[in-house]
Amino acid sequence: MHKIGIRCRSANEFVHLPEHSTYSGSMQTEKTNNLQAPAAASSFTEIFNQYQERFILFANSYVRNQAVAEDICMEAMLIYWEKRDSLQPGTNIPAYILTIVKNRALNHLQHMHVRLEVEDRIMDHASRELNLRISTLEACNPSDLFSTEIQEIIHDTIRTFPHQTQKVFMMSRFENLTNREIAEKLGLSIKSVEFHITKGLKVLRTNLKDYLPSWVLLVI
Repeated sequence: MHKIGIRCRSANEFVHLPEHSTYSGSMQTEKTNNLQAPAAASSFTEIFNQYQERFILFANSYVRNQAVAEDICMEAMLIYWEKRDSLQPGTNIPAYILTIVKNRALNHLQHMHVRLEVEDRIMDHASRELNLRISTLEACNPSDLFSTEIQEIIHDTIRTFPHQTQKVFMMSRFENLTNREIAEKLGLSIKSVEFHITKGLKVLRTNLKDYLPSWVLLVI
């Protein structure tokens, strides 16, 4: 992260930190009088250099992402710079900036929480659907597809179809013609062919629901 500097409007505006000022490991300072607004407006560079690493460490301890923490701190510093003239006299500048850092980090974590909740719901649904497919496939006996009882139900059901649906379905499933080929032979649109096939599969799915999982209709 590159440090940035803001040019002061005049030398008198620049506030120098006293050499004997000391700071603890926390964000507290023993002497903050030289950092009070609005006199601190032109000391942006000093404040930035003095606190940037601490603020980044603070943000990163929560967001656990160095780049995000750096962006949050840069944004907080810029917000302070833009609003420096509107701050009340006596404002503790480091605390003001750290409050912005805190709120931005909190927003980031809240957005992350919402995203993870959505991802968890999606994963949970996908997991249940996958488990269903696994259990269904494990329970499937391929020989059942060709049992006399199943074949009789299929053929009896197809015979109940309307003439056009029956014709389209037979050409698709028993003559192995593509939807386009069926459409050309019968003078129908491809959409009409798809409609008849879907209609037939729906009836078959209902009649075979107690015998086979619905996906088996794909191979019938």
